[in-house]
Amino acid sequence: MRGTDGTEGETAGSQRVMRALLVAGLLALGLYLLSGFLRALIWAVVLAIALWPLFARACRRFPPGRHNILWPAVFTGLVALVLLLPIAVLAVEAAREAHDLLAYAREAERTGIPVPDFVAHLPYGAAAVTTWWNANLAHAGFAHELTERLNTASNRDLTRTLGVGLVHRVVLFGFCLLTLFFLFREGDTVIAQALRASQRLFGAHGERVARQMVASVHGTVDGLVLVGIGEGFLLGIVYAFAAVPHPVLFGAITAVAAMIPFGAPLAFGIAAVLLLAGGAVVPAVIVVAAGLVVTFVADHFVRPALIGGTTRLPFLWVLLGILGGVETFGLLGLFVGPAVMAALILLWRELTEGPKEPARPFSA
Repeated sequence: MRGTDGTEGETAGSQRVMRALLVAGLLALGLYLLSGFLRALIWAVVLAIALWPLFARACRRFPPGRHNILWPAVFTGLVALVLLLPIAVLAVEAAREAHDLLAYAREAERTGIPVPDFVAHLPYGAAAVTTWWNANLAHAGFAHELTERLNTASNRDLTRTLGVGLVHRVVLFGFCLLTLFFLFREGDTVIAQALRASQRLFGAHGERVARQMVASVHGTVDGLVLVGIGEGFLLGIVYAFAAVPHPVLFGAITAVAAMIPFGAPLAFGIAAVLLLAGGAVVPAVIVVAAGLVVTFVADHFVRPALIGGTTRLPFLWVLLGILGGVETFGLLGLFVGPAVMAALILLWRELTEGPKEPARPFSA
């Protein structure tokens, strides 16, 4: 009997090892097959996590029908609208300015572009900039010469590559929206399955890590996206009063740039340069001063309170997670980086202080 029991134990152990190898192999194969769509999938998950409290509140207030299509379609459509609206605004602005731009381009081709007045007032390098400008832009026919320089086979290949890349990104965007729709539709089932799997694999410890990462995404959305929109709105008002060209467009650009650490100064710096080019020195100074004040308050007070307060994560680690995430994953790293850092800090605290249950992030 002992021999039989030992043989059965060895067989069960071998089967467990083979099952683990099979699961690992299938998981690796699945990740390989989906490698081209992983970013779109992760974006869909991040958006679903960020919007889930609002979605759950809407479903409780107005319960969906049996097929649960209306609210997922509404929220997915709103996400598409928010993401596509800036592109539409840029297209409309470009169409409005197309006639004037073409007229300016024809005149510049005929007579050249004279050196702007502000170049002479540059504190350093005014002579070098003037010499380069006169040699390359101030004479007639410079656009034709530039076109001949750029009309090479390599640049044509680059154009084709950019076209293919644009089509690929459009497909990924559509796939992201489709995934987001099904995450909204089957969200309760997905959450229950994820928590059950985490409980079986890692116990309560794994569930706490998962909840901490979700809470980090919520805090990052509040601290980066919402605060960035607020910065863009406030500075857009300043742009309007300072007579910056296209203040609404510059406000939208500032809002997007403000979502990335240290990105807002680049936006309002360009606005100030445009004012300086037109000789408006005082409005340019006002734009820079207002931009520095708004970004200082947002980066040193509002964002640390929103992001760090949600996850008990020190702002230094928030900043490192954001910058490291952006460097590694691009724009997606804005949300992935802080989530990873939040999980690591939680593991460290549980190792040194003992486990503490964070606030449940799935509630509205």
